[in-house]
Amino acid sequence: MKVGIIGTGYVGLPTGVGLAELGNQVICIDREPRKIEALQAGKITLYEDGLEELFHKNVKEGRLHFTTSMKEGISDADLVIIAVGTPPHPVTKEADMKYIHAAATELAEYLTDYTVVATKSTVPVGTGDVVEGLIAKKNPNADFDVVSLPEFLREGFAVYDFFHPDRIVVGANTEKARNVIKELYKPFEGKTNMLFVKRRSSETIKYASNAFLAIKIHYINEMANFCEKTGADITEVAKGMGLDTRIGNRFLNPGPGYGGSCFPKDTMAMAYMARQNDVDMTLIKAAIDGNAKRKQQMAERILESVKSIENPKIAVLGLAFKDGTDDCRESPAMEIIGNLLEVNANITAYDPKAMVTSKLLIGDKIKYAENMYDALKDADVLAILTEWQEFKTLNLQKAASLMRHKNIVDCRNLLNADTAKNNGFKYQGIGR
Repeated sequence: MKVGIIGTGYVGLPTGVGLAELGNQVICIDREPRKIEALQAGKITLYEDGLEELFHKNVKEGRLHFTTSMKEGISDADLVIIAVGTPPHPVTKEADMKYIHAAATELAEYLTDYTVVATKSTVPVGTGDVVEGLIAKKNPNADFDVVSLPEFLREGFAVYDFFHPDRIVVGANTEKARNVIKELYKPFEGKTNMLFVKRRSSETIKYASNAFLAIKIHYINEMANFCEKTGADITEVAKGMGLDTRIGNRFLNPGPGYGGSCFPKDTMAMAYMARQNDVDMTLIKAAIDGNAKRKQQMAERILESVKSIENPKIAVLGLAFKDGTDDCRESPAMEIIGNLLEVNANITAYDPKAMVTSKLLIGDKIKYAENMYDALKDADVLAILTEWQEFKTLNLQKAASLMRHKNIVDCRNLLNADTAKNNGFKYQGIGR
C-alpha cells in the first residue's frame, strides 16, 4: 500500500517508520525544509527508543521517503494520514485546527483515484465532517473517504506500542474505507482488538481516554498528599488499590503532575468541548486545576528544603516530561524550573536525552551538566523531576561527597529513602 503521512513529529515519524516496516511504501511530508533535509540526510529528528534503527533500515530498503512536496507525497496514495499538531489555542485552550485545515485543503488538489484520508492527530469531535467538507469544496470530483484513526502511542515507547497495540480504533462511516484500514492493519489481525465505530465516536475515544488517565494521576497525587498528613505510605496504598482489577495498577505513581504533548492539551480541549455542548465535566476541571497547583507545590517543597541557605544551588535531574523521550512540552520539570526561576534560583540540570530540547525552551537561564554527578557539585538540594531509570542507580555515597548540603526532594520516588538517610541525607519523597 502507498501511504502519505503529513507531519513528521512524535506521531507522524514513528507511524511512518512502523508502516514502512510492515512493508508499505511510505512518504512523509513536512513543510519545514530543514527537517526534511535532515531526514533525507539520515539524521533522525526526535528521540524514541528503537526508532533510529528501523528508520535507517527502511530508508536503505527503499520503503521510507521524505519530501516537502504535497503533490509528491499524495499523488497515487491509497491512504493519506494527517498527523500534524493541534496545539491549544492561547486564549480558549481549544485545539487549534489551523494545521489540520491547511493540510486538508492542500492535499485535496492531488487526490486522483479513490483515497482514504485518515486523521491521526487528536482532533475535536466533528473534525472528520469538517475535513470532508474542505476536501470536497477544493476538489468536487475527488473520490475519497475520511476516517478517524486516533493514535495511542506512548512517547518513549512509540515503537513498541506501534508493533504491540492494545487496540486499534477506526472511525469509518463506509464499508469501503473500513476495508482499506483492515488491509493496512492485516499484520495485526488476531493479535489485538480492532474496533470499528462511528467517526465521531472514534474522535471522542481519544479525548475520553486521555482525560480519564489525567484524572487518575490527579487522584493519586491527592491521595499522596493525604498519606503525607496521616502517616500512610502512598506506594503501599497504590499497590493495594492496583490489585483491584476494576482499578488496575497503571497511572498510580504519584509525582509532580502530568505533562507532555497530550494530557494537558487534551484535558483542556475536552473541557472546552464540554462547555460548547453545555456539559459540566467537574472531574476534568478539577484535574486541570489540581495539576497546575501540583507543579507550584513541588517548587515550594524544593525551596522549603533550602530556606535557611543563602543563594542555594539547586541540582535538577530530569527535564523531559517522562523517561524515554526528549520531549519537554508541558513537562512538569520545566514548569517547576520556571517557578524556581521566578525567585532567581541558581539551577544546574541534567537529562539523558532532553538537554537540547530544554535549551530551545529556556536557553541559558539554567546551567547544564554533562552527567548527573556533575550536576551535584556543591549543590544544596537535589530535585529529581523525571523518572529516568538511570537516576535510580545514583550512588548516594558519592552524591553526599559532592554536595554542599545533603537535601533530596525526590518527586518521582526513585531513590531508597533508608539508603538516602543512612548516607546523611534529609530525604523527602512523595506521599511517604
